[in-house]
Parts: sequence; structure tokens; C-alpha cells
Amino acid sequence: MQYILAVFRSRNETLYFLNMFQKRGIRAEIINTPKEVGQACGISVKFREANLSLAQSFLQVKPFRSFFGFFKVTKRGYQNVLRRIL
Repeated sequence: MQYILAVFRSRNETLYFLNMFQKRGIRAEIINTPKEVGQACGISVKFREANLSLAQSFLQVKPFRSFFGFFKVTKRGYQNVLRRIL
């Protein structure tokens, strides 16, 4: 199983980013940010990899100053493997 996390340093911007998905009827959800990510507000937006280009376009529309990056998460057994992609 793979998915993408959008990580921010601001809870408010995290929720705003989630709202941008929801307004378009695209499934996304809030999850706790994995500790491996490092500096973040504690919550992240989880969405399907197929929606990555849409998520990147959100960054063009609104300048999220607290944006930390996108991370691809791959589940391997009981472990999550994270790789920064932007």
C-alpha cells in the first residue's frame, strides 16, 4: 500500500490544504505525522498518489508558507518507509 503525505509546520495550513481536496470531492484525510518526518505540526494530509499533481497545483494557487514537503509512504509489513519527493 502506498500513499502521499503533505506535511506542514502549521495546523491551520494543514486543515486548509485538506479543505482544498474536500471542496473538489476528492478523498483525503488527516493523520498523525510519522515521527520520522521530523519538524511538523503533528498532523498531515494523506491522499492517493494519483492526486499528487493536483496537490502540487494547490501550492501554485496558495502560498503555503509552512509547507514542509510531500512524502511517499510505502507499507512494508508493520513498517512504514518514507521517502521525501518534494
